[in-house]
This record gives sequence, C-alpha cells and structure tokens, in this order.
Amino acid sequence: TREIRRSGRHTARLNGRVVSLSLLKQVGERLVDIHGQAEHLSLFRVREHIRLLDRYAGLEPALQAYRQTYQRLRKVRRELENLRRSETEAAQRADFLAFQINEIESAALQPDEEAHLLAERERLAHAEALAEQTRQAIFLLDEGSAEVPAITDLFGQVAEALHAIAQTDREQADLATEADGLTDALADLTRRLRNYAETLEFDPQRLNAVEERLALIDNLKRKYGATIPDILAYAEQARAELETITHAEERLAALEAEIAALEADLAKQALALSQKRQQAAKRLAKGIEAELRDLRMPSARFRVDFQRRPDPKGLPLPSGERVAFDERGIDRVEFLLAPNPGEGFKPLAKIASGGESSRLMLALKKVLALADPTPTLIFDEIDQGIGGRIGAIVGQKLHELAQHHQVLVITHLPQLAAYGDAHFRVTKHVRDGRTVTTVEPVEGDARVRELAQMLGGTTEEMLQSAKALLTQA
Repeated sequence: TREIRRSGRHTARLNGRVVSLSLLKQVGERLVDIHGQAEHLSLFRVREHIRLLDRYAGLEPALQAYRQTYQRLRKVRRELENLRRSETEAAQRADFLAFQINEIESAALQPDEEAHLLAERERLAHAEALAEQTRQAIFLLDEGSAEVPAITDLFGQVAEALHAIAQTDREQADLATEADGLTDALADLTRRLRNYAETLEFDPQRLNAVEERLALIDNLKRKYGATIPDILAYAEQARAELETITHAEERLAALEAEIAALEADLAKQALALSQKRQQAAKRLAKGIEAELRDLRMPSARFRVDFQRRPDPKGLPLPSGERVAFDERGIDRVEFLLAPNPGEGFKPLAKIASGGESSRLMLALKKVLALADPTPTLIFDEIDQGIGGRIGAIVGQKLHELAQHHQVLVITHLPQLAAYGDAHFRVTKHVRDGRTVTTVEPVEGDARVRELAQMLGGTTEEMLQSAKALLTQA
C-alpha cells in the first residue's frame, strides 16, 4: 500500500512493513500488470520476452541446471583472473610468508611453554628468599636446638604419650594410629623440603635466559596471536597460503582446464536451450496468430526473433565463435509483429494502432496465460479502436484469461463489460468545489440498466439488448 497525506508526504508499506517506494514498485510489477499506456506494458519490455518464452516452453528445470554450471564457471573465471592479476603481489606475499614462518619455526615454541617460564622466572627472581625460608622450615621441623626443639622431636613425645594412653584405654587406640600417620607425614614433608632446597640456587644467567625467552614470546604474540597456540595456528595458515602461492602455476593450469570443461558443458546446455526455445517460438507464433485471427486481425504475423551477440570474452561454441552469454543462455529474444499485409515485422513497442496494440496484448496474454506468473492483470483502454462486434470477442477472451489470473478491465464497451464476474460503476461528481470519484458495484437489475445506459439509453429495447448481452456472456 501507499499512503499519501495532504502534506504531500507518503509512506509505502509491504506486508505491514515500511519499505522504499522503489521496492514497492518492483514488487508491484511482479504482482500487477497494467495494460494501458505503453510504458506500463511488461510485454513491451524486451528483457521480459525471453522469460515469458522460457516459461511457455517449460524450460525452468533445464535453466536451473544451466545456471548451476553458469555460476560455477563465473566463480572459476574470477579465481583465474585474480590469480593472473596478482602474480607480482603473490611473489611479494610468498617472501613475506616465508619470513614469518621461519621466524615462528626458529622459536620452536611449545604450547604450554609460557606458563612454565613464568613460574620459573618467579623462582629464580626470589631464589635467595626461598632458600632462606626453606632452611628455616627444615630447622624447625627436623633440626631444632637446645632452646627451640624440633617439631618432629616434640611430636615424637606426643606420639609416645598417645600410645601409652591407648595401652591403658583401648577405646583410644585410634588416637595412636592417627599420631603414627602424622609422624609419617612430618617425615615426608621434611624429605620434600630437603629435595626442594637442593634445587634452589640463584642463577643470574638462567634468569636472563628465561627473560629473553619470554621477551621473544611476547614479540611473536604482538605479531601473530594472543597466545602460543594462536601463533602456531597462524604459522599453519601461513604454510597453507604459501603452499597455494608456490603451486600457483599448477593451480592456474587446473583452473584453465576446469574452465575449458565448464565452457564446453555450458555451451552444450545453452545450445540445447536455444533449440527448445526456437521450437517453442514456432508454437507460440501459431497460437498468437490464431488468437489474432479470432480478434479480426486475419493477416497479422507474429515472430520471435533470435540474436546472438559476438563477444571475444564470451562463451566458445563448437563452431569456434564466441558469443555473449548470461544466466539465461546465449539467446537475445524479442517478440515482433507484422500487423497488416505488406508491412514488415516491428518491435511490439512500435505498433502504432491502439486497437492493434490492445488486441495483440490480449492475444499474447491469452496464449501465455499459464506461463505468465503475474497474478493480477489490469486492462485499461483495451477497447480502444475496436467496435461492439470485436468487443464481444475481446470480452470472451478476457473471460477465458480470468481462469488463470485475476483480471480487472476498465471499459466503455457494454459487449465487453457483460463478461465480467463483477461489475463496478465509476462516476465523477463535484462536491464542495472538488471533483470526487466514486466506485460502486452494480448487480441484478441495476447492472442491466447500467449496460443499457452504456448501449445508449434505458429504453425497453436497450434494456432487452442489455439482458441479451448478459445471457450470451
């Protein structure tokens, strides 16, 4: 819908959502085909002709297979062009990648190395303090002095007392057992502390080596990733890219071979499509000429014109020529008409007579009814240049067309209006100084009177003629 306010502002909506006016127009052209002024006729747009012919010929399955090959060919061609265009850049890129890979490989990184180095740096930086604290712990646990007995000695006395208690009170035997466990734990703790003390040594050279290693890792992290696994993953990607560049010549040859195969396949499909189109075009021409004969254009001739445009970068055919191609094939299709004897074929947009144009559009729509996906057809001025006798035939054709589409007709011909499933009267009158247009349905006797009025009056004779029109329709 399109809302136009008195202020001049407008709002376009599609399925309840606000959209641009251009999008609404594009969708509208797919949903409604207005047959009136030439610029609104979809059949006057040459680009639509091949689509209509393909639908008429039932080529959608074959077109779908063709498009898959077409899209693959376009993709491979783009890849080949990019490779050729960037050969110099590729050489520079290869040198850069080789440098990066060598820098990472020379570092010989291990995934969990950084955490171990950080812990080692802490130990080395505080080695003297750790050694002193360890000696103090061993002294208190196992050595002691006259003034400060060792904890193991003191706890030994505790254990002896608990064993004495257990011998007297058997229910407290678990206390002695627990004391034995603690004695063993103290002995194990002392042993581990002595082993740890042997590892503690202030080594400035080792500390400096660790610092340098961490600095190297930080430098690589700034270049290639936030963690060592990220750096290693980058190196793997760089190797894959370098492999691709290194084997570019092989890739170029493979792409060229694939393009040749795809072009041969696509040419075969395109020629098959073209042949089917030309066969369908003959049937279409016969059907349209038959419809035009019914519409009192007995000498009209219809033709589908096929053209192929040479293109040095196009699709190579078995004949050796290269022609332009797109997602629908190699054909440039246009509908042509020779309305009268002695006249040559002309594009549809150049048909001079309004009556000829109207009848041709109706004939085309009639034959292409099942091929045209547009759900709603609006015919304005379809009665231009035709009389009552042809109007009845046009009405019958429109009624048949309505079996496949919703058809709206604006007409002054009663012979045509009588065929409608519904009849609406459009009137204009002045209200408060402004022209107002009203649309109202007419049914039953009101419709008979309206048709009689369209015939020329509401006399009894005209009313009977109007009833006869409705009966015949």
